Amino acid sequence: MAKVLITGAGGALGKACVTGFLEEGHDIIAILSPGKELPYPTRSPISVYNADITDEMATRKVLEQVLEAHGPINIALLLVGGFAMGTIDTADGAGIREMIRLNFETAFYTARPIFAHMMAQPNGGRIAFVGARPALDAKAGKGVVAYALSKTLVFKLAELLNEEGKEKNVVSSVIVPSIIDTPSNRKAMPKANTHHWVSPEAIAGIIRFATSEKGAAMREPIIKAYGNS
Repeated sequence: MAKVLITGAGGALGKACVTGFLEEGHDIIAILSPGKELPYPTRSPISVYNADITDEMATRKVLEQVLEAHGPINIALLLVGGFAMGTIDTADGAGIREMIRLNFETAFYTARPIFAHMMAQPNGGRIAFVGARPALDAKAGKGVVAYALSKTLVFKLAELLNEEGKEKNVVSSVIVPSIIDTPSNRKAMPKANTHHWVSPEAIAGIIRFATSEKGAAMREPIIKAYGNS
């Protein structure tokens, strides 16, 4: 049984991950935005903390509380992020900074102390990030420039963590969905063909395998979940 830290636990992918890891008997520690409660019931109790993880000091403080209360964290799922449309002509500095704040800074502020914690553990640990196809595929990224640029930093972060952590069995993976089939994405893209979108449950299953003992041998930094697209 592992102790699993999940940021962004209130979203569609977060819910699928919480549900799946609970079904396997793991302990869940969820971090939600300030003032938020978990928006769905769970089959067994989980620990919930609130913090603004776009704030470096707030993130450090809440993680200190988590580690003091729960001890060793075996798996960390860093799911917080944001999305914005915009071509190279329409993207501006403010939009790029906002995407970096939501997609990269939240990942970095959480990963850095958790990584240090896992490096000090005898058995290391697993960190999972969420990437994006537009960060790997220029054709897919040309309409979401700020988003793609911010997610590119997440890939580099995982690469650097893997180089640092390889001697201590701390493995970082980036799960790369095409488009996640969520209510918010359907609302944002009402005319899209959703047949090839990937369900949150399918992605959560991939994350569970990648962070499990069976998946430990992969040491694969980029795991694509494109479905049939």
